[in-house]
Amino acid sequence: MSNIVVVYHSGYGHTQRMAQSVAQGAGAQLLAIDADGNLPEGGWELLAAADAIVFGAPTYMGAPSWQFKKFADASSKAWFVQAWKDKLFAGFTNSASVQGDKQVTLDYFYHLSMQHGGVWVGLGLLPSNTKAAQRNDLNWMGSFSGAMAQSPSDASAGEMAAGDLETARQFGDRVAKSAARWAK
Repeated sequence: MSNIVVVYHSGYGHTQRMAQSVAQGAGAQLLAIDADGNLPEGGWELLAAADAIVFGAPTYMGAPSWQFKKFADASSKAWFVQAWKDKLFAGFTNSASVQGDKQVTLDYFYHLSMQHGGVWVGLGLLPSNTKAAQRNDLNWMGSFSGAMAQSPSDASAGEMAAGDLETARQFGDRVAKSAARWAK
């Protein structure tokens, strides 16, 4: 079994629920970035030992939260020694608006992983884009590069759409299967 770490920041709990779903599907360990943009003690060591790293953050103002960006900037120490080279990477995000510029956040994660010499794992689910499609279908947002969720600004984390959480869980499963294949 591969060692997978889901490193994420969550401002209001929605991204944490996605992280939990991704981790459930991947059999991964959760690593939360705190409100000040820091990892807990031992966090950098967990990432160094990981076979795959999954990034997660809410999309605020068209990009990941500043707490995630602080973490990303701090990862330059790992970059300098190529500590994450050839690891698998993936990412997920959530925002209040249906579009919400979530793709920019996923692109940010992708470019961060490329800076580290990593290999990106996309969502791997066909979009739910027929006339019969409904809000709780898998990949109803039609993402390809990572998992996306939409949570209305007045909805609690407990009210997240079941389809978004199942999409995240299946995404985690894909990351785990990719990590197992990559290890061969």
